[in-house]
Amino acid sequence: MTRRYRAAAIGRTGRGNYGHGLHMAYTDHPAVDFVAIADPDDEGRTKAQTETGAAAAYPDYREMLREQSPDIVSVCPRWTDCHLEMVIACLEAGAHVYCEKPMTWNLAEGDAIVSRAREAGLKVAVAHQAVYLPRIQGLRRILREGRIGEVQAIHAHGKQDRRGGGEDMIVLGTHLFNMMRFFVGDVRWMSAQVTVEGRELTPEDVREAGEPVGPVAGDCVNSYFAFESGVAGFFDSRKDQVGSNKRYGMEIVGSEGVISLRGGAGSELAIYPHPVFLPADAGQGWQPLEGLPEDELPSGNQRAIADLIEAADEDREPLSSAAGAVAALEMILGAYESQITGARVTMPMANREHPLVAFREPRPR
Repeated sequence: MTRRYRAAAIGRTGRGNYGHGLHMAYTDHPAVDFVAIADPDDEGRTKAQTETGAAAAYPDYREMLREQSPDIVSVCPRWTDCHLEMVIACLEAGAHVYCEKPMTWNLAEGDAIVSRAREAGLKVAVAHQAVYLPRIQGLRRILREGRIGEVQAIHAHGKQDRRGGGEDMIVLGTHLFNMMRFFVGDVRWMSAQVTVEGRELTPEDVREAGEPVGPVAGDCVNSYFAFESGVAGFFDSRKDQVGSNKRYGMEIVGSEGVISLRGGAGSELAIYPHPVFLPADAGQGWQPLEGLPEDELPSGNQRAIADLIEAADEDREPLSSAAGAVAALEMILGAYESQITGARVTMPMANREHPLVAFREPRPR
């Protein structure tokens, strides 16, 4: 490393907290001095300061930015209602940013972050931790090496618990959509059906999620994606499904086999190394996919910071960038746009606002 970085974190106890431990992402990094925490909640601020060992703590994050002049800041809250304001403030203070996912609740705010970061020459990374793990990077490598032949399709599945449908799609699906793009690239267009108890969506079905991440709707989502690479993509989520804890993940279908990935970090990987699915035939069962590193998802935060620092030093985009987060959000909001319009949705989307906002507003008589 040619320089040292001053790091800080913004939390909001009781209103998104510290996300999935983004304030702890700097632990033991040889080029980072973690200098400050900001949190308006006294108890939460004290706890986070103790956890990180920060020398300073502030109730006002703007005061922290002015006094500490950090080089990198984690914007930690899970709630998206504060992300635009916090990220822009960090960029205006001259800091690179590591932001919790979803980065924003609509595309217009995501575009604003991407634009301001580029204007400032700064980097914004987003906490889609899985793509930073050597296990997932190794999986992409063996896909490109042709382990299952030519990749033809990806079938992704939400967790499908009580949040199944629209809420599952934004809270957990964002990781899956980011990973799909990591494996096979950009989406050209998509279409989807979003339903409630088997019927088509109505404005009365739009609601707020359990946490402020934008409006959601539907207890069943089925989406289709046409990737630029020619790969077909699918996503499904249905509320309250049996075995929901094991449903989250994807199957990657190739011309010569299938790989099954379960869990956010690919904790369970298996391969069906045959071109035709005939499990009853002798010797044609699923096999463990061996030879890839074991990683815990939380280590993705530390790896993300290491990549963000390298991206800053090399003037390149982070592996999980702000622009990538906007593209993943398009795969979510595009489902509502397609359901509402009854048409294909071309990427990038023309509508940069949340489709459900206009859909639920009363129409003039």
